Amino acid sequence: MSNSWKRPKIKISKTKSEWLWDILGYSFYLGSFIFLIYNWNRLPDKVPAHYNPLGEIDRWGSKMELLILPIIGAFIAVLMQVLEKFPESHNYPERLNQENAKEFYLISRKMINLLKNICLITFTLLLFESVSIAIGWGISFGVWFLPITIISVLIPIIVGIIKQKKVR
Repeated sequence: MSNSWKRPKIKISKTKSEWLWDILGYSFYLGSFIFLIYNWNRLPDKVPAHYNPLGEIDRWGSKMELLILPIIGAFIAVLMQVLEKFPESHNYPERLNQENAKEFYLISRKMINLLKNICLITFTLLLFESVSIAIGWGISFGVWFLPITIISVLIPIIVGIIKQKKVR
């Protein structure tokens, strides 16, 4: 069944973990937007706009650039929400069939859900860091932010692949 159009469409209710991650991810996202609006007038004209791999600021930019983070977060959330809604369109091994489709779909959908919410939380933390540095709180995540972000994205992918390998 390599053709995704021939794959069965199965209605699978969201799991409690998916609801929990959505609440967490969207709460962080909404909170970051409120945080940015609340602190907008406190922000100087120049704010941290980019960080190097060591977590050091390597470019300053206009405070308008901070709006890029919520915009990208919204784009990713919408895109991944659509992908969650249509798990039959995801990439699966040749052994996908009518009997195991539900299990494959659920594993893939949960992975997308988790990645979506990790992205929302990551953009929230970046926005919080940039705003807090700009207004003088000095809160920086430093050298650990990038490795932790990479690991937090890789773990759901690796776990998803391992779970899919176990599907018969």
